[in-house]
Amino acid sequence: MKKPLVLLLSLVVGATAATAQNPAAFALFDGQGRAADFEQLVAKAAQSDMVFFGELHDNPLAHWMQLLLAQRLEALDGKGLLMGAEMLEADNQLLLDEMLAGLIEEGKFEEEARLWPNYATDYRPLVQFAAEKGLRFVATNVPRRYASVMFKKGEQALEAFPETSKAYMAPLPLRFDPGLGCYAEMIQMGAMMPGHDSENFAKSQALKDATMAHFILKAWSPGQVFLHFNGSFHSDRHQGIVWHIEQQRPGLRHLVVTTVLQSQLQSLDPENKGLADFILVVDERMTSTH
Repeated sequence: MKKPLVLLLSLVVGATAATAQNPAAFALFDGQGRAADFEQLVAKAAQSDMVFFGELHDNPLAHWMQLLLAQRLEALDGKGLLMGAEMLEADNQLLLDEMLAGLIEEGKFEEEARLWPNYATDYRPLVQFAAEKGLRFVATNVPRRYASVMFKKGEQALEAFPETSKAYMAPLPLRFDPGLGCYAEMIQMGAMMPGHDSENFAKSQALKDATMAHFILKAWSPGQVFLHFNGSFHSDRHQGIVWHIEQQRPGLRHLVVTTVLQSQLQSLDPENKGLADFILVVDERMTSTH
């Protein structure tokens, strides 16, 4: 008579043990390394003027959480949400607007825009969500040809472009602080690239940051939340894009999220503390999208 009970208990214990051993894929922390949850992130984001979700471009969990955050913010505030991304360049804004308005087919947009290789899997869901909800989606990045000119020839070469071209980049002269951590690192990296000006290498990055800041500010109005998707380098430590925005519109409420890989998820590694307001920690064994 006792055997069924013993069997039942062993099944329950076994199931519990199996559940406890299921691998975790990610953890969320605040900037000080305290455990956080998604609802805290949503609440803070809803109270912000601008949210910068720094990603690792090939990380599926970052892209999944970006979409979840967009969905929650839209549900809270509807038309008060704006979206935009580094992955779309400013001179493709007309194409993007035409597609979002249903004036051209999605295939035509994808054919003519210079889309990243992982657009279909990682960024199309965000753009499609904006289309479904009637939200504005802003192509914020400088066209890559201008960043290339900055890298190879410097700012003076950009000044030679006509005003119609300059409309797609941040106003010149470029705001640039070579002592800012993110640019100082690039100057050091550029010094190891023979035949190139290390400061121009950093300035090409700063041109991207400044242009994204420019188009974010151009699109945003008080009372809205601008949710921006970019590589983590562009917003970590409230530098990059955030620094450029602060130079033009000090006092806005910024929330920065970043994505990092770690071998363990129980605590935030010391080097990752302070990177952002919220830190998405992903198991380093996570598969990538490309």
